[in-house]
Amino acid sequence: MKEEPVLSAHPVSAEMRATVLKNLAALEQQHQVKVLFACESGSRGWGFASPDSDYDVRFVYVNRLPWYLTVEPGRDVIEQPINGDLDINGWDLRKALQLLKESNPTLLEWLRSPIVYQQNDDWAARLRTLAEDGFSPLRGYHHYVSMAKKNLREHLYGEVVRYKKYLYVLRPLLAARWIREGRGVPPMRFAELASQTLRDPALLDEVNALLAVKMRAGESATSPRWVRIHDFIEAELAEATAHAPEQGLRADTRPLDHYLHEAVLQFGT
Repeated sequence: MKEEPVLSAHPVSAEMRATVLKNLAALEQQHQVKVLFACESGSRGWGFASPDSDYDVRFVYVNRLPWYLTVEPGRDVIEQPINGDLDINGWDLRKALQLLKESNPTLLEWLRSPIVYQQNDDWAARLRTLAEDGFSPLRGYHHYVSMAKKNLREHLYGEVVRYKKYLYVLRPLLAARWIREGRGVPPMRFAELASQTLRDPALLDEVNALLAVKMRAGESATSPRWVRIHDFIEAELAEATAHAPEQGLRADTRPLDHYLHEAVLQFGT
């Protein structure tokens, strides 16, 4: 059967990209850090942004060497106040690697974002390899199933539902299915997830219809319940709750230590 296409769009204008790069350069100068990697997270990265969606810029940076040599640890995040529709913040590399050790799905998604604003190609590639090699299917699976449960419980049981909340449940459910099927780290792009995990043409048509409306409507737009999608979510969550991948071997963390050591010597001195 021919694979059904799934709608997707990742809109970032040249003007906004320039604004993001200008902000990143200013943050590097202000905080005396080096940005290794910066991407778009959230709905623009997932591929279903509304016209009024924020730009969720996330980055990983390296501090100067003295920052890592203090008895009391310093603040390991950089956050800018939201300015209009630009939301930008980042994590210090040591914090990022600590989270990577735990297979943090948020960081794994950043590293797989289709929208990369800035990166050191060699170091970003090595970071992605570390993420893949150390991925824990069980940790990732439980994260996505818990996220789907929470969003379903909090947002989808009313008679009127915000369009985006369906996608906030569908996306983690399909990521969990991806892991359950033994495919490793799930892709960030919702279109890739849906096209490779959903096999019911009628359901795919319904998902595409939802995406089409969501990508035209505002972030707060609502509609009556989408029955076919809601029924699928209930059944899929029951399936996800009943099954989980095995734990697998604990990843060797020494490569993460080596990476941190080399990166700080390269960029922090």
